Parts: sequence; structure tokens; C-alpha cells
Amino acid sequence: MSAARFSPFPAARGGRHTLRCLLFALLLAAPPVFAAGAAFDLQGHRGARGLAPENTLAGFRKALEIGVTTLETDLAMTRDGVLVLAHDPLLNRDIVRGADGKWLASAGPAIHALTLDEVRRLDVGRLDPASGYASQWPEQKPADGERIPTLEELFVLARAATPRPWLNLEIKVTPTSGESAPEPARFARAAVEAVRAAGVGDRVTIQSFDWRPLLEVRRIAPEIATVCLTIEARNMNTVQAGPDGASPWHAGLRLADHGGSLPGLVRAAGCGTWSMFWRNLTPDLVAQAKSQGLKVVPWTVNDPADMRRLIDWGVDGLITDYPDRLRALLAEMGRPVAPR
Repeated sequence: MSAARFSPFPAARGGRHTLRCLLFALLLAAPPVFAAGAAFDLQGHRGARGLAPENTLAGFRKALEIGVTTLETDLAMTRDGVLVLAHDPLLNRDIVRGADGKWLASAGPAIHALTLDEVRRLDVGRLDPASGYASQWPEQKPADGERIPTLEELFVLARAATPRPWLNLEIKVTPTSGESAPEPARFARAAVEAVRAAGVGDRVTIQSFDWRPLLEVRRIAPEIATVCLTIEARNMNTVQAGPDGASPWHAGLRLADHGGSLPGLVRAAGCGTWSMFWRNLTPDLVAQAKSQGLKVVPWTVNDPADMRRLIDWGVDGLITDYPDRLRALLAEMGRPVAPR
């Protein structure tokens, strides 16, 4: 319907009608700055890793205090089948203290080898100051006594928040996880059951670098949105094809079957969002993703200059360890963050 044939105002004569028509024409011509800004997705990585202990309730509360739209976190499963929030399949000695209050002497064991009771005895409220990992996060404030939370505890926290955040849950499994993680389909089913039991399926996305659990989520719970993660780097490359022409991370899907288009492959996997290592993104890839109807949410972006460049390219959101920096930048750019 063209502007020339449609007017929201009743027919009238005189200056008032002329003014109304002029205002309406200006509205049609103006770019939708505020609509686009309101949709921007500010995701707090592992809560707010740069500011508070990662994947802890203290970290998630900090992210909510800053005003994220989405809490991003990682899923692991205990030996007795409880979903908990932890990035590393094996206990990370840079983060974890035992029941005796001492830092672990070495990495491990796997969370999947421990019961929930054993996991809950561990303190993850600060970084080992002698570790190289701690030097990466000088602004992180400790919160001694924080335990590895369950997914249900995160659901409770999110339900109590105003406005309620979205939750972006990463299934931590790889093609070579073996016994350190649940079998991918079982992991996916457990996540779906937890989301459905909590009644939060309309505010959850499930993501993974390993697309096998994502295909299972799409099969058993098409109402839950999925996010395809990718990275192309020297120490990790989930896109590079194996001898059969398919990446072992992509559940048998072949890039060549989709014209070599990674966004096309993401769409074929049933994901509505593509979340890539931010250094792998280009303006052309943003355009390709948009042509596939995908949302683009790079990870993990911590420098405001990089954030600004990606926002200018037209990304739909960013995942960051410093949601305070991104929030300030969005305000400076006139891009308010609103609930989705």
C-alpha cells in the first residue's frame, strides 16, 4: 500500500490537515532508528565474566543489575543427571577450590563423573591469583562461597527479575568429548525437559558448537530456538571439513552442499541465529546471513571500538564479558536496550 493512497487521518480542510499529512510523510521517510535499537540483544557472557565470577549466581545478578537482555551460560550434567552451569567439562583448577578451601592441584575430574552433592562442595567464587587466567580479568570482583549453580537456580533467578531476561544455554559437548560429557542426544533431551518443566521455552535459546544436539532439539522441541556456534581459528576450527567433506562439528552437514555459504549451512541446521567468533565476521557475511533470515550475534566482544564496528555492520546483538561497556556504548550510539 503506497503512502499516496493511504492516510491514517480523516479527510479535513485547512492547515491542520496539511500539517498532519506532512508529519505522516516524515514518519514514512525516517529510518527506524528506535525500532532497530530496541531490538538489540546485549548478552552477558557467563553472566559478566569480566566483572564477577563466571557462571555463578553472583555473576548473573551482576549482569542483571547492569541491564542485559540475555544471560549466556554453559550446561554440564552431573553423574546423577542434574544440569549445572559450568564452562569446562573438567573442573578448572584456576577457578575451583575444594571443600578444604585449597585450589585444585590439577584439572579434573569431569563434572559428569561427580554427583550433584560432590559438585556443590566446591567453591567457584574467585580466581586463583597465581594463575595466568586470573591476570586476564583484573576487574573481576570475588564472591567467596559461590557454588556451581544448577540450571533450575538460574530459572528461579530469571523469573524473579524485572524485566525478565532471555537465557542462552550452551550445550558443552564436542565430537571428541567421550565420557567427559553426556551423549549429545541425551544432553539435548535433558535440556529440553528442563526448559519445558520450568515453562521458559519462550525465553530460551539453546546453542552449541557441536550441532548434533541442536538437530535433536529441533526434532523434539521445534518451539525452542537454536543458535549455531562457529569458530575459525588456529587453535580451534569447527568449520574446516574432514576427509568426507563435512566438519565433524556439523552433524553430517556439508558446506559444499550449500554453495560454500556458512550462513546457508547454519540455516540448513535449523538455527535462527548464527553466533560466530567475532574476528571471523565481515560485512559481506552479515549480508549473507540476513539474506538467509538469520540473526547475527558475534562472541565474545570486549573492546568498545570492536563493538561499535560490529554494530555499524548491522549485527543483532553481541556477547560480552563486560556488559557495562556495551550498555554504555549503546546509550552513546542512541541504541537503547529493551526487553525482547
